[in-house]
Amino acid sequence: MTSRINHIIAFLSVILTLTGNSNHKKQSTVVNQSNDIIDQKVDSLMALMTLDEKVGQMNLYNGFWDVTGPVPKEGSEKTKYDHLRKGWVGGMLNVKGVKNVREVQKIAVEETRLGIPLIIGFDVIHGYKTLSPIPLAEAASWDLVAIEKSARNAATEAAASGINWTFAPMVDISRDPRWGRVMEGAGEDPYLGSKIAKARVHGFQGDDLKKDNTIAACAKHFAAYGFAEAGKEYNTVDIGTSTLFNMVLPPFKAASESGVKTFMNSFNDLNGIPVSASKYLQRDILKTKWDFEGFVVSDWASINEIISWGYAKDKKEAAKIASLAGSDMDMEGHVYIQELVNLVKEGVVEEAIINDAVKRILKVKYELGLFDDPYKYCNTKNEMERIGSKAHLEDALDMAKKSIVLLKNETQLLPLKKEGQKIALIGPLAADKNSPLGSWRTASEDHTAISVLEGMQTYRGNALEYSKGIDLIIGKTSFVKEVNINTTNRDGIKEAIEVAKNVDVVVMVLGEHGFQSGEARSRTQLDLPGLQQELLEAVYKVNKNIVLVLNNGRPLAIEWASENIPSIVVGWQLGSQTGNAIAQVLYGDYNPSGKLPMTFPKSIGQIPIYYNHKNTGRAKNVENNVFWSHYIDEENAPLYPFGFGLSYTQFAYKNIIIKSSNFSINDAVNISVEISNIGDYDGKEVAQLYIRDLVGCVIRPIRELKGFELVLLKKGETKTLEFVLTKKELGFYNNNGDFIIEPGDFEVYVGGSSDANLKSEFTLK
Repeated sequence: MTSRINHIIAFLSVILTLTGNSNHKKQSTVVNQSNDIIDQKVDSLMALMTLDEKVGQMNLYNGFWDVTGPVPKEGSEKTKYDHLRKGWVGGMLNVKGVKNVREVQKIAVEETRLGIPLIIGFDVIHGYKTLSPIPLAEAASWDLVAIEKSARNAATEAAASGINWTFAPMVDISRDPRWGRVMEGAGEDPYLGSKIAKARVHGFQGDDLKKDNTIAACAKHFAAYGFAEAGKEYNTVDIGTSTLFNMVLPPFKAASESGVKTFMNSFNDLNGIPVSASKYLQRDILKTKWDFEGFVVSDWASINEIISWGYAKDKKEAAKIASLAGSDMDMEGHVYIQELVNLVKEGVVEEAIINDAVKRILKVKYELGLFDDPYKYCNTKNEMERIGSKAHLEDALDMAKKSIVLLKNETQLLPLKKEGQKIALIGPLAADKNSPLGSWRTASEDHTAISVLEGMQTYRGNALEYSKGIDLIIGKTSFVKEVNINTTNRDGIKEAIEVAKNVDVVVMVLGEHGFQSGEARSRTQLDLPGLQQELLEAVYKVNKNIVLVLNNGRPLAIEWASENIPSIVVGWQLGSQTGNAIAQVLYGDYNPSGKLPMTFPKSIGQIPIYYNHKNTGRAKNVENNVFWSHYIDEENAPLYPFGFGLSYTQFAYKNIIIKSSNFSINDAVNISVEISNIGDYDGKEVAQLYIRDLVGCVIRPIRELKGFELVLLKKGETKTLEFVLTKKELGFYNNNGDFIIEPGDFEVYVGGSSDANLKSEFTLK
């Protein structure tokens, strides 16, 4: 106890010395001074730490026992508990609730020699108890303010539950919807992905991490996880440097520039090296070139998996490789805690490597205010008042409505009339209260979503009849188990047909179960799972007035539906307020404005398919011959392109103006365009600007998103929008990772999707 008291006295002396004259500094020096103070506090604390205690800070354990129950007496739980009491644990994950967090924090703070508080991590992906839409759906809103607010609410609820660190946002760019984790990201485009990464980081972290409603964010998965071969989870990645620098890394760089406190590496390899072992990514790019000051945490046991990859022969070698590469904290790999101390003592790993990692970890804990008050996130009043609040539910509903994408409304079945119609609601997901919550909702309660049936029942002016039709799944589902799809039981199809025969409109809610997307949910087929296509076609035979509402966590291949069904709505998995959001859109109380953040393919054989592809040497069929880049059994074009989405009204673009045709490299290029609402409803449009750099030292994509604006237009209204292109938008990365801008000719396109055809040109001299 004496050493602990001496530490506290020394610690307070350092604080008093460092803060004595700070009140008279100008505002511009306050931040730097604050950082200097934290650095010196960390240094003084580290001077008191043993090597075992330092390595302990690099050790992240999963919640391992019921903290309200007896202390573990044997096995791995006993080992973890002993490590916690020795100060050999830097953080814990999957411990939630004020009571539980307080108990583990109390051990770390009051029973260890130095009393260093724990950082408490959790997968707060699209909400805590109150669930917003899955991240891919939020990206479809293109509404950065709403996305930031969604992350802010998630942080507020998680912080009220004792959590101070989230393993989000996932900023992986992916072009392959077979990969289940596309639901967790922002889609296929690095420009949109970078904007959303910044919004989510700021939403989680706010302007001051010491506030009790902010949590540290984590940009993941560093890097290239979204390019896993064949869309298969935990798989290898083989991409060129042009793709790495121009497609994969920009959202991570944006997160770093936004002050994200942590990065998480991923399960894939890159160029033959597991990324947990990649010095190039973690030290050379992230910590040196980008000057990232936070810490890097492994994904679950990914340091241990260096052995499985065949890149290390045992745990000792894996610990050496990962620590030297720049992985600062080992999540549930048990590798650092078992091997690093001896590696340092043997001179294999310099203690300076350990010191760098520990300093980064401790600095984040200081920035979170945990040393000022280790129990700042353990306020039972906040837990009662902030979790599941009415305001958060209202925001979740707003976010859900903004995320919905209208793909087709050929015969204007939508919006539905509010009275005088007979409507049939059919489908295995129509009354489901669990699937709409989506994947990654481990703090929410099952079966708490508002179903589409419940949402539509609030509109009482029409006769509404419901039939499930078929079951989508057999048995129970959970995050850790396979989803068993019904492929044999057709018992309800006959009833659905009878219900559909005598109504004006059929609303069919079909798609994926919420646990069919997410981690380890790769699919080789992207059609409607199970018997849903059969149900859809059977109903279509008796009533063609169908509104298809998709509940999905990824782009689906729905070519038959696109050719035959008159109205199609992408309803995603929208979280707690799913049914209310969909009903309000279907009935016209909210005019849909969402745009696709990923391309929808016609068939899986087109995958990967994405809008910003390169031209190739034989991109066009000039003379109707076979020797050009195409399929002989499918078109090159997607079913629905990136950025596509309709409204109940219509928008027209005209008069694109660039005031000059020639600019110097240092000039800003100002572009204006007129947009008019020429339809019958007020509505919002996401106006998108794309460029094409015609010639470069590295082949450039045929189009690149470089600007967008969400604009509200009343019926008959016209507005002039202004876009500005600077070096940041006009430049790109060469194959050495250097950002360059070259003179040459550019094309500009403005419109409502990546297929925009309103065009202008300019030249950089």
